[in-house]
Amino acid sequence: MFRLPHARACLALALTAALSACAGGPTAAPTAGTDAIEGTIAAIDTTPWTYDGNAVIQVETADRGRVPVELPARWNLCRAAAVDTEALAVGMRVRVVGAAGGEGGLVVCQDAAHQLVPLP
Repeated sequence: MFRLPHARACLALALTAALSACAGGPTAAPTAGTDAIEGTIAAIDTTPWTYDGNAVIQVETADRGRVPVELPARWNLCRAAAVDTEALAVGMRVRVVGAAGGEGGLVVCQDAAHQLVPLP
């Protein structure tokens, strides 16, 4: 059972972690480790958002094949602008700028330059 001093310490630690994730303003240029792709949306899965996971947009590219692009559930913790997933559709051409993620994918979040936008 938690004692009150332990609960206060946990709360203070959680608040510190949350505030440090938001520290610093947006940067003008992308940070190291940023990658960009262009391709066609092959699949959209926002189901992971229901349990605070990352949504995954599969983007089919000419040179890299299918690239998973992760969109976080909590945009308020990101420097990137939120992506309007309601405006996306399978078959739509997009440009993605994000940080290298697992399995050759990208994560749109950590930098103000990160984005997933439709192409004309």
